Amino acid sequence: MSTIQIAPDLIVNRLGFGAMRITGKGVWGEPADRDEALRVLRRLPELGVDFVDTADSYGPYVSEDLIREALHPYDGIVIATKGGFTRHGPDIWKAVGRPEYLRQCVLMSMRRLGVERIDLWQLHRIDGKVPRDEQFGVIADMQREGLIRHVGLSEVSVSDIEGARKYFPVVSVQNMYNLVSRKHEAVLDYCEREGIAFIPWYPLGAGKLAAEGSVLDRIAKRLGATPAQVALAWVLERSPVMLPIPGTSRVAHLEENMAAATLELTDEEFSELDDVGREESAAAKR
Repeated sequence: MSTIQIAPDLIVNRLGFGAMRITGKGVWGEPADRDEALRVLRRLPELGVDFVDTADSYGPYVSEDLIREALHPYDGIVIATKGGFTRHGPDIWKAVGRPEYLRQCVLMSMRRLGVERIDLWQLHRIDGKVPRDEQFGVIADMQREGLIRHVGLSEVSVSDIEGARKYFPVVSVQNMYNLVSRKHEAVLDYCEREGIAFIPWYPLGAGKLAAEGSVLDRIAKRLGATPAQVALAWVLERSPVMLPIPGTSRVAHLEENMAAATLELTDEEFSELDDVGREESAAAKR
């Protein structure tokens, strides 16, 4: 598996794991099969996965607790977590960016994960009700204090990234992106120019392109792969700063996702998928 340099002292393999789906329905509570969730996490290092993305809001707290139980003391695996997004029930999310709350997020994540410093802490959402600079300021303080090693952002614009970079180096951006969800093309292009890792969440999305007889389906059959695997291979090919984090609660699905790293698309196939993906994305906006 190829690697990506998130920071000079932080290099990981380019296909990571998103730990949202090891929680219960609606990203709420314990997983339906706790033992299988732990098996998924323990399978990661065996498959060469050394980057795990989670958040204090997944469960809440359940994902971080399971990660510690399964993988601590981590042994070369980078655990990235997020804060600033609160949970009030299944599928209910609310941004809270008050400086004292963000500090609490970091301290409690350190405690749950069993670490003295978080290697990559990401602001899960910028809270529109709190001055942006106050949120960035407390993050910069925590980095100077040694609580956070590196900082990333999630669901942000280019303007947000540039505003944050006045306070601290932004080493990663985590926005929704896949073959058919392309609204963050400008952010991805900015990250590529600036050498910032782009962590697409929901990278397996393919929409209607996964249907029988589609371009995606045809290419998948030629490669002996699934449409989701080809969609993920396309994401990996899209940019060298891409660090996809497909997630699952089943070992078999995890192994299927990781196999996408071995697929090779021709230039023609990549361009064909790119064209139909853009068309599907534009159609969804109409």
